[in-house]
Amino acid sequence: MVTSTPLAPSTRRSRFKTALWIFLGLTALFVFITSEVLLFTDYPMYHAYRLQVIADRGLLIPHTLAGIFALLIGPINFSSRIRQRHLLLHRVLGRIYVISVFVGAATGVALAYGRPGFPGTSGQAAAWIVCTTAAFITARNRQIVTHRQWMARSYAVTFTFVSSRVLNLWPAYWSHLGDTLSAVGVIAFTLISLLIVDIGLNWRELTTRRG
Repeated sequence: MVTSTPLAPSTRRSRFKTALWIFLGLTALFVFITSEVLLFTDYPMYHAYRLQVIADRGLLIPHTLAGIFALLIGPINFSSRIRQRHLLLHRVLGRIYVISVFVGAATGVALAYGRPGFPGTSGQAAAWIVCTTAAFITARNRQIVTHRQWMARSYAVTFTFVSSRVLNLWPAYWSHLGDTLSAVGVIAFTLISLLIVDIGLNWRELTTRRG
């Protein structure tokens, strides 16, 4: 009889991380195609949004670039292999990530100022800055485990710029969800993302009973 050998915890974690990054990558690709590429074709549903994007391009370009940098740097800096073999690269990219977050948050708030979505964007930006600042401080203090936890929270907020656009192709999302509810949705996406990360960080404590 052939018996299967249980996977080591490190192997299971590695497979889970691989599956998670593949899922996040596919989600980002889906959002890029449906929310950004269609802007260049003047898709009827996005016509008003397209005009707003063109008008806001002065702030939107640095905001978008900062968000892209943060989104791409995250997976690289979460790699244990890269961190162990190229520590200097890890630190340089970490600093670029922090700068990107602050630029992205500031320009995002500036873009939303005076509009109904301002409260939601401000809350999202505040969470982004707080988590990233905490990650930076704990890294400087050599609190590496805590630093990784705060970086996970920071990247969760970073990814809300993708996850909050998943429903863009759903007509009801545009036609029935007003600006106020959209702002509430942004805050909800941010809080849910942070909650999911914290559950993941404390999964062992939540599922293991002490003897």
